[in-house]
Amino acid sequence: MPKVIRIKKGLDIKLKGKAEKIIIQAEPSEFYAVKPPDFPGLFPIPKLSVKVGSDVRVGSPLFYDKYQPAVLFTSPVSGKVVAVNRGERRSISEVVIESDQKDEAITFLKGDPKTMNKEEIIDNLLKSGVWPFIRQRPFHIIADYKEEPRAIFISGFDSAPLAPDLDFILYGEEEAFQTGIDALSQLTSGKIHIGINAVFPTADIFSRAEGVELHHFKGLHPAGNVGVQINHIDPVKKGEVVWTINPQDVVVIGKLFEKGVFKPTRLVAFAGSEVINPRYYRTKLGASVKMLVKDNVTDSNNRYISGNVLTGSKISKEGFIGFYDSQITVIPEGDHYEFLGWALPGLKKFSASRTFFSFFTLNKGFTLHTNLQGGRRAFVLSGQYEKVLPMDIYPVHLLKAILVEDIDLMENLGIYEVAEEDFALCEFVCTSKTEVQSILRSGFELMQKELG
Repeated sequence: MPKVIRIKKGLDIKLKGKAEKIIIQAEPSEFYAVKPPDFPGLFPIPKLSVKVGSDVRVGSPLFYDKYQPAVLFTSPVSGKVVAVNRGERRSISEVVIESDQKDEAITFLKGDPKTMNKEEIIDNLLKSGVWPFIRQRPFHIIADYKEEPRAIFISGFDSAPLAPDLDFILYGEEEAFQTGIDALSQLTSGKIHIGINAVFPTADIFSRAEGVELHHFKGLHPAGNVGVQINHIDPVKKGEVVWTINPQDVVVIGKLFEKGVFKPTRLVAFAGSEVINPRYYRTKLGASVKMLVKDNVTDSNNRYISGNVLTGSKISKEGFIGFYDSQITVIPEGDHYEFLGWALPGLKKFSASRTFFSFFTLNKGFTLHTNLQGGRRAFVLSGQYEKVLPMDIYPVHLLKAILVEDIDLMENLGIYEVAEEDFALCEFVCTSKTEVQSILRSGFELMQKELG
């Protein structure tokens, strides 16, 4: 029997609208976009490689990192750049491509990664635009290709609300996944760790993978977060770097070396209480969700989220799938108010505590909206965060150290180990309505600035 790591702290949020295990080929999108805000740490502004009207192919560079010019961000389709949308302070929010539906692609190095050296593999990943799939701890940013990680970690399951079933998504991709693992194994002298869900039998794609070490996890969300798994397997210490990557992106790496082209195909779970037919859709990275939404959501005021409800980004109903996302969620917009709502029994309200009687029916699905449910108040020690954060960290003390910009204290309290997704439940249960994830990101940016 394999050793099972049990996660006792956390919270499972049962929502209505989980995607059925039916795969639909999505209608080709007219527009696609790559969004610089999807890449924290890419600041102040990336440098454009194209302009409006430029013709591009699959794998053509769209923009690059000013401080690491070799890190390219490439087009997922062939066609023409039709817009470079900007946000505050002229920052680039989207580079939009109108697809010509031909998928003409630039060719890159093709071959068996086992026969290649480290420099050839890194060069291929950089030029194709696949490198940004690899992220690092500390700071949860794009990995520095000039460093060698102590180890690489992959989470083989997602425990977030309405999260896609990764075993289902990855079915039939065993060969490409192994090729991706072979490429990654050339980039570190350490181990490649994969965390899997001990509740279910291990999928073939993981059990048959060579050159990896499997770890079995069981428990509440965030058991599926790679940061939580790192903390329980081999925590990150000061001066150390580990890399992380999503399993579906390992397949993209594998296909790059098998076919010599960037293949940004992605299975996406279209889920949420306002989705009429929640399904899995085969589409491409950066595709507009317009074709998924069409005639498939309720006729009401909805919130569209690229990602899950805890960590995802708000998009419009014609917005674009995020670079790292395998899920689109639709829930009601929080545009209504309840008089004395706190005094009602709350039979249909989700409760993380025993505030409402619904606590006794937590296994049923709930319909949650985006109302704040109260006002912002003093940020105090309440013990709430510790109940949902299964890491050896004092979350409130760390956040307060960030707010006062105490670098030494931030280091001592574990800022190198965490990412926003690890603190997402803290933000969800917070009675102070504190924007925990944005505070954490500001701490990462401060540390990057101070450490150069």
